[in-house]
Amino acid sequence: MNRNELIFRSLKKNMKHYAIYIFALVFSAALYFAFVTLQYDPAMNDAKGSVKGAAALRSASVLLIAIIAIFLLYANNLFIKRRGKEIGLFQLVGMTKRQIFWLLSAENWILYYGSLVLGVFFGFSVSKLMMMILFKILNVNVKAALHFSPEAFIQTILVFTAIYLLILATSYIFIKRQSILTLFTASSSAEDRVKKMSAIEIILGIVGFIFIVAGYFISSKLFDGDFTTITQLFTAMISILALVIIGTYLFYKTSIRYLFHMIRKKKDGYMNINEVMSLSSIMFRMKSNALLLTIITTISALAIGLLSLSYITYYSAEKTARNMAAADFSFTNQKDAVQYLNDLAAHGIHFDTKKTEVIRVKADLENILDGFTGEGANFNPAATNISVVSERSVENVNVRKGEAIFFGYSDALAKIMPFKKSGPIQFKGAHHTVSLQYIGLKKDRLLSNYFTDGGMPVAVVDNAVYDALKADKNKKIQKESPLFFAVHLENKDDLKKADQLFNARHYNKKDFYYSCYAIMQQQKENMGLIMFIVGFLGLAFLITSGCILYFKQMEESEEEKPSYTILRKLGFTDYDLIKGIRFKQLFNFGIPLILGLLHSYFAVQSGWFLFGTELWTPMLVVMILYTALYSIFAFLSVEGYKKVIREAL
Repeated sequence: MNRNELIFRSLKKNMKHYAIYIFALVFSAALYFAFVTLQYDPAMNDAKGSVKGAAALRSASVLLIAIIAIFLLYANNLFIKRRGKEIGLFQLVGMTKRQIFWLLSAENWILYYGSLVLGVFFGFSVSKLMMMILFKILNVNVKAALHFSPEAFIQTILVFTAIYLLILATSYIFIKRQSILTLFTASSSAEDRVKKMSAIEIILGIVGFIFIVAGYFISSKLFDGDFTTITQLFTAMISILALVIIGTYLFYKTSIRYLFHMIRKKKDGYMNINEVMSLSSIMFRMKSNALLLTIITTISALAIGLLSLSYITYYSAEKTARNMAAADFSFTNQKDAVQYLNDLAAHGIHFDTKKTEVIRVKADLENILDGFTGEGANFNPAATNISVVSERSVENVNVRKGEAIFFGYSDALAKIMPFKKSGPIQFKGAHHTVSLQYIGLKKDRLLSNYFTDGGMPVAVVDNAVYDALKADKNKKIQKESPLFFAVHLENKDDLKKADQLFNARHYNKKDFYYSCYAIMQQQKENMGLIMFIVGFLGLAFLITSGCILYFKQMEESEEEKPSYTILRKLGFTDYDLIKGIRFKQLFNFGIPLILGLLHSYFAVQSGWFLFGTELWTPMLVVMILYTALYSIFAFLSVEGYKKVIREAL
């Protein structure tokens, strides 16, 4: 038999083991080529005025390379260990290590570049779809076309060739360092089996639980006013990160084994076939996979968290824009407002207008703040500037003399600067101080960000109190414009056309005029691109981590094959064994998934209000999609085990 026949016979024999590897390689190449094609597509140049993401795309492509490279190197390491006995046999029949290396390299070259060509083809096929998805997210009106980029093709070939050379280097080092004896035991020695837990391991198992719970607890208190200085906040964030990561590692290393050990002890060692196939296997194997599972869980949580936060911002774009503008269009200059209203009337756009007079006072809010002192922040609760309007400017609001009600409540304000339900406050004018009773806070936005300094509440007071404050106003703290002009369109379908008329005037940005439509579009473009990139990288990581877990399970199935043979001979049916395998995969894939979802939930809930106005819908959508895609690999693992079990007899 010559070398070429040996290569093709070896390929044919090992093809079933390489199937998911080939799929992952094809998918990775397609993903990378399609992603790089976006950078060189002419449609992106046409959208240059709306899309400013070339640098972000390039940075993301570097991260994508890192994810793919780590995955391919890890997968190659698993496969070469699995073929340790085969490599040992080659040496026994007289082949040198160099000859074996070139034999495996030729085999890998055929698989690798064959998969790469298929990946480029599929990447080219879906590149237009990806472009359309990106433009849809960004709401950019540019036509996407199917475009083959020679630059993207060359870049893909160069990147994957560099990864291939790294794979060859690691394979050569592995073969060079192994003796014939170690090659025959490479696969079986990959797992560390431990039969009895020591007292130290039990203590570390409990500590793992405590660390994770402590990290969650601190994250839930992050913006509740317990950490008031930048140093305290930074220390808390570092502590959360350290506690969760170390706790996750200890959880996989000892906590899982301790938990299952307690379950087995409670049963006095008598377990049914499902528990033997699932709990016992995980107890003995999860320790050796602790570092890998910690990395997968941490990066999964990071991907889910970042995608949730970016989607929260994207999903909340319209509401955030309305909070900033407090109207469809807002002005602080009457002359410009009148000109714009004339433009709307000339184009047949119907509207309603409202003019609000605003004054600024220095307020003492110390008695109504719930646990916030302002320490470490550029804010003095005893002397902070806020805007005040009269009740005559607000519909359906009746404020008694001596009372004040605040408008402009938000989730971010409630977390960072929590207010009590009522309490005494003071408004200081140029010469006199007015004492009032604060009676509550409402969400409605009355004024644009220009008058609220980006998010402070607006006080509504009785007409007489307002007139007194106006007569005694401190000129040093007044806004340049004391008037707020709000324009509300009767038909929201006219927003885009009205925004074009707004932009045609080229208003001075110093006047702080707002277009709700423009703010919403800008936020969707910025966060839409980030969401697209994070989603892309998250999908790449999901596929690679899912494949790695699948490879590990298939490796375990081959090692446990003799056990299945014995169980079959003892009378257990395929159904009995497969039912136990389903429980096992539920733990193997479910534990990292659940832990990753929990990590991301507590990370997101601690500061989501800084990114948008909605939490549950965006976060649940991301988590459900991630879970659905992740579950595919658990299903594939069960199917792989079925095949091994059927071959056990």
